[in-house]
Amino acid sequence: MKIAILGLSQSGKRTLFTLLTGRDVSASRKPGESVEGIAPIHDSRVDALSKLFQPKKTTYAENQFVLCPDITESSKSREWMDPARRCDLLCLVIRAFNAPEVFHPAGSVDPARDRSMIESELLLADMQLVETRLQRIAKEKKGGHTAEQKLEEDILQRFNSVLEEEKFLSTVNLEPHEDQVIKSLDFVTRKPLIYAYNVSEDEIGKDFGPAAFSISCAIESEISDIEDVAERNEFMKDLGIAEPSLERINAALYDALGLMSFYTTGKDECRAWTIRKGSTAPVAGGKIHSDIERGFIRVEVMKFDDLIAVGSEQQVKQAGKMQLQGKDYIIRDGDICHFLFNV
Repeated sequence: MKIAILGLSQSGKRTLFTLLTGRDVSASRKPGESVEGIAPIHDSRVDALSKLFQPKKTTYAENQFVLCPDITESSKSREWMDPARRCDLLCLVIRAFNAPEVFHPAGSVDPARDRSMIESELLLADMQLVETRLQRIAKEKKGGHTAEQKLEEDILQRFNSVLEEEKFLSTVNLEPHEDQVIKSLDFVTRKPLIYAYNVSEDEIGKDFGPAAFSISCAIESEISDIEDVAERNEFMKDLGIAEPSLERINAALYDALGLMSFYTTGKDECRAWTIRKGSTAPVAGGKIHSDIERGFIRVEVMKFDDLIAVGSEQQVKQAGKMQLQGKDYIIRDGDICHFLFNV
């Protein structure tokens, strides 16, 4: 999954991107340039399984992040738009910290104003796309209208009405066949969206409402620089932070995308796998290898909490908590799976 990091200049986008991916980005990168990076999702369950099994290799799930160019008000170029359209989710970084030494493009810090402005730019980008597409369809009418073109035109007209009311296209319910017609257009206001409020130290944990979370990129940078675990934990305790905000970010991203993790364990590797919520056992197995989905027989399932409580796979079996499930089983978040297959 690709996640776009968007926002105004000096909002903390670049710092957040570096915190997540470990990739340093030059402040002097070319205007309009986007940068991509892979972020391992540090998962306490993976850590616990690795400690228990002592495998040769421990593998976390990963997210792919795209640091987009700055959003600027009323800019016709909208250089951020193309890389954002190619992503599955938008993470909008809103500046909520006061620092006189850090320039703000609007001259003052006002999170509500900035959020409104960014949302307006998203709406304008989609309005522009609707207009362009409708103009193209109008030209194609001369050669005759196909049923699919007529359906697309109808959907776009509905979209136009919604956008003129300053509502996101995610509020429009489409039938599956309708969604397929406009899927390739990648409207930005139809994508899942979360807000990351970059706050000062004294506002860590502040509630900014649904689909939003607070993070202090400055404090998270300090936390990541502390190598000693005990010292890092003490520093976080003094600030009243139970866990690094980066872990909460990944949880929020997973939730917004409708994703979850299941696990495989053993002496060779302990690993987290990412699937969509509601996936069946064969589909989950297919994430590991297509042969597993094709030749699926059954899956042995342990619950993470059961394994940690008793301490070993053998004891889970002795307690009667090892489940044998068939192809209709819906994988649950935290399931530890061993797939049986034959091809």
